[in-house]
Amino acid sequence: MQVELWMIGKTDLPYWREAQDEYARRLSHYLPFTMRILPDIRRTARLSESQQKIQEGLLILKALHPSDSCILLDEKGTEYTSLAFSAFLAKKLQHASKRLIFLIGGPYGFSDAIYARFPERLSISRMTFSHQMVRVIFLEQLYRAMTIIRGESYHHE
Repeated sequence: MQVELWMIGKTDLPYWREAQDEYARRLSHYLPFTMRILPDIRRTARLSESQQKIQEGLLILKALHPSDSCILLDEKGTEYTSLAFSAFLAKKLQHASKRLIFLIGGPYGFSDAIYARFPERLSISRMTFSHQMVRVIFLEQLYRAMTIIRGESYHHE
C-alpha cells in the first residue's frame, strides 16, 4: 500500500523542509511513502476564503482516484495517543485500498465537498500550529506509529 501526505503549498522555511525530508526518508524504510504538494491557490488569485476552499477542494478531487482512502488532518478530528494512532494506522494499512492519503488543507481548512466526501478526520492537537509545523509533527507521528507497529524501540511510554 502506498501512503501519501498531500499538502497545499510548498514548505517555505528550509529547516522545516529538512525535517520533512528526514522523516520521509525514515518512512521509506517501512512502506512506500510520498509527499505531494498541491498548488497554493492564494498565491495565484485573489479569492475570498470560501472561493479559495472551493478551488483547493477541486484540485484535491481532481487528483484523487476513486479507490483512494483519505483522512483529513483537521482540528475537529479525532485525537489519538501515539499508541492508539499506531493501532488505527495498522488497521488502515490492512484494509485500505491502494493508496492511503492524509490531507493537510489550506489556511482556511477544507471545502464542504471535501468534508462530505471524506468524513474521517484526524487531529494532531487542539492547539493551532502553522501549516509548516503541522507537516513535520504529523510525519514524526507517522514514523513513530510505524516503529510501534514494528515493535522497535523509538517510542517510550
